[in-house]
Amino acid sequence: MNARKTNAPRTLEEFMAKAYEMEIEAADRYADFADAMETHNNLEVASLFRKMSEIEGKHATQIMAEMGWKAPPAPGKAVWEGFEGPETVPMDEVHYLMQPYHALTLALASEERAERFFARIAEAATVDSVRSAALELQGEEREHVELIKAWLAKVPRPDRNWADDPDPPRYTD
Repeated sequence: MNARKTNAPRTLEEFMAKAYEMEIEAADRYADFADAMETHNNLEVASLFRKMSEIEGKHATQIMAEMGWKAPPAPGKAVWEGFEGPETVPMDEVHYLMQPYHALTLALASEERAERFFARIAEAATVDSVRSAALELQGEEREHVELIKAWLAKVPRPDRNWADDPDPPRYTD
């Protein structure tokens, strides 16, 4: 699997709080990307990022319902192996001229990271309820990977000059 050591949560509550925070973080980032694409009048990609944000938000709502939580768990408790959660697309990966293919490629990479994350948790878990929940979430992420691959097959691959802008933004102080 992965050579990195993964510290598995010790309780189902702790694990699901981490999963919830991961989904919220991903939803927020996709919403930020949608806003940025709208600012640059890239409405097709903005719409795609907005849809991804909604999907991640629904996952968070689903976790709350499954856990019977009336309010979200306190934010900021999740500790990630990297700077951000495994399902969060890095800010510097987005370009104002990107096309749907690029947005889907970023989403695919984030879903694959999430799937690996849950696989590592399942492997490291010492509590059956955590292992079972991690395997279930890994399966859901695998379904998301397949869904995005299907979407990718339907969009054209950009040509190599996709980022050429005859009228690039100008920055002044």
